[in-house]
Amino acid sequence: MGGTPDLMFIIDTNKESIAIEEAKRLGIPVVAVIDSNCDPDQIDYPIPGNDDASRAVALYCDLIARAAIDGIARQQGAAGRDLGAAEEAPVEPALDESSEA
Repeated sequence: MGGTPDLMFIIDTNKESIAIEEAKRLGIPVVAVIDSNCDPDQIDYPIPGNDDASRAVALYCDLIARAAIDGIARQQGAAGRDLGAAEEAPVEPALDESSEA
């Protein structure tokens, strides 16, 4: 990761309470699926839903992943880059082997 995240997505706020506290300390907005047994006061953008059913969790994660990929593609398109037409795949600096030396 290159720096502080712009956003944090949480499925179960009861299990991830420490991560939510740390995000609040760092000023990172939190988006979370809020079940009836969760406290929405610490969450910036609550999403009412079931955080126990595996099918529901898979749906939430799939939707968030698609939204993130769509956002990256739109950002790249606005910058005038066409990743599909690139001769070489982009390399993330954190994964670049030459930076480890």
